[in-house]
Amino acid sequence: MDLIIPSEGLLFWTTIVFVILLVLLRKFAWKPILGAVQTREGNIQKALDSALDAEERMTALTAQNEDLLKQAREERNVILREAKVAGESMVAEAKEAAQKDADRILVSANEQIANERMKAVVELKNQVGKLSLEIAEKILKSELDDKAKQESLVNHLVEDVNLN
Repeated sequence: MDLIIPSEGLLFWTTIVFVILLVLLRKFAWKPILGAVQTREGNIQKALDSALDAEERMTALTAQNEDLLKQAREERNVILREAKVAGESMVAEAKEAAQKDADRILVSANEQIANERMKAVVELKNQVGKLSLEIAEKILKSELDDKAKQESLVNHLVEDVNLN
């Protein structure tokens, strides 16, 4: 029974040892442990606050980056539109210049053709005139060899002049 119910002396000494242990633990162990726990709690709270602040800054930076991307896309679209308009105007100007050059070349070619044609016509007329004179000269020589033929030709020419 001694094992189940302790003696009064054992209870007394156990209580005194327990109280001394509590006083020693309170004085030397609990204060440093509670201080370390409070320091750790403060560090954790600071880390949480820093994380929340960093998250807010990241959200702000993300929004700012999206705004910058949106502006960059708009500027890119404006630049592309301007480049397209400039390209189209350059193509139109080049076409217009090419058309003017083609028209100028065509007019010049037509003028050259007309000039060459006139030269050919003049040359042809000159050759026809020369041939006509040569033929007339030969005919007149053959006709004017005989005096009777000469008088007949002169009478005939006079009659033609009077008729007109």
